[in-house]
Amino acid sequence: MKNSTTNNTTVAVIGAGAAGLMASYAAAQAGAQVLLFESNEKIGRTIMITGKGRCNVTNNCDRDTFLSNVPQNPRFLYSALDAFGVQDTRHFFEAQGVPLKTERGNRVFPQSDRSVDIVDALYHAMHRAGVVIKHTPVTGIVRDEASGAVCGVTAGGRTHRADRVIIATGGKSYPLTGSTGDGYRFAQETGHTVTPLRPSLIPLVCSGTDCPRMQGLSLKNVTLTVFENNKKLFEGFGEMLFTHFGISGPLVLSASSHMRKWDKAEYRAEIDLKPALDRQTLDKRILSDFADKQNADFRNALSALLPRKMIPIVIEHAEIDPHTKVNSITKKQRGKLLAALKQFPLTITGTRPIEEAIVTSGGVSVRQVSPKTMESKQVPGLYFAGEVLDLDAYTGGFNLQIAWSTGWLAGRSAAEK
Repeated sequence: MKNSTTNNTTVAVIGAGAAGLMASYAAAQAGAQVLLFESNEKIGRTIMITGKGRCNVTNNCDRDTFLSNVPQNPRFLYSALDAFGVQDTRHFFEAQGVPLKTERGNRVFPQSDRSVDIVDALYHAMHRAGVVIKHTPVTGIVRDEASGAVCGVTAGGRTHRADRVIIATGGKSYPLTGSTGDGYRFAQETGHTVTPLRPSLIPLVCSGTDCPRMQGLSLKNVTLTVFENNKKLFEGFGEMLFTHFGISGPLVLSASSHMRKWDKAEYRAEIDLKPALDRQTLDKRILSDFADKQNADFRNALSALLPRKMIPIVIEHAEIDPHTKVNSITKKQRGKLLAALKQFPLTITGTRPIEEAIVTSGGVSVRQVSPKTMESKQVPGLYFAGEVLDLDAYTGGFNLQIAWSTGWLAGRSAAEK
């Protein structure tokens, strides 16, 4: 059922990801006639894959904490978070019949652990508000020759008239979901600056053969520390995974969002495999394990301490002959073993391709966009929302909240202008 406060404003929204869906709903709720263009057969494909299919909807924290998790242009978000903040997001989805829960790190998920419930809630909310969805890719923005203001979009070989246009096409990551970077092209064609695009929240590539030899091994309850030019940049506790190219998993994705100087910095990492034990306590644990295997080869004495795949590699880093009898291992050798366990080294050489990133860092310059409305300062009637903007945050629900907030503000502003 269409909103009863319909006005004569037509808003075209490009992209049915998180920002585009919220922008469409907000604009329709404010009375605009909304056309939502999406090249995929299904809406919300990027939402479906977030949080390993569970959808980390937002982060249940205050505004200052939220902004401290946005390394790129956080001040730009003040108005958007005031207009539609974390609690607004929670209230919105719960009002649509999706109960939420808060987990470790204040991460908010649907109680069902199903991303599809979030997408369905948005779809039904838009449907009730009267949003018309067109599964047709937009090929260009149409502008009035005299004023320069937008007046529609081209899609499906024809022009669709619109008083306002909202670009919410996402970044360049995950092209299979439809995020092919068209929004950046639209921005540049309308005279906007697009800052350099980099992958964020992405697996890391490591040199050497250690990682390929441990491919598929998942580590839990470890501490990962990343150094930038030998200065500590990131430290986190959690899970990670070895792959054929390097390392991945939640800890690694979080670390990657801090690594922004690939052109002028060197990165390395250390893994503390036993963060709950200090060196002295861990040494006692090792001695206890050794006491039960006095006459065994060293390579056979670490099964209670390490995963099987990791044992030969840790032994190499400890520089101990694997056939050495346990009862002949010296204190100095134990010291090298301790170093390998508490500071397992990795040399990081880069990231996987941007297409594999969860988030694209960089985008439409926020200097050319009004933070109070999300409208372009250069092209009247053109708005931006979500990842297409030069905004990105750490993992934990912050990036989706940016999409909800900027989408809501863009939609409401476009409808009410």
